[in-house]
Amino acid sequence: MFFKKIFYYLNPVNLFHRDPEAGISLRMMHGVNKISFLMFLVCVVVMLVRWLVR
Repeated sequence: MFFKKIFYYLNPVNLFHRDPEAGISLRMMHGVNKISFLMFLVCVVVMLVRWLVR
């Protein structure tokens, strides 16, 4: 379930998908969640690369 949600967020098709039933505040919240999740993954990759280089 956890990895299924991660793959859902990483899928470029779902990245810009809009739910027609959601209101503007819910769409904004989902957008912020996707941005923060992607930033988290980028930071983890950067930390791993810096750790491996040492």
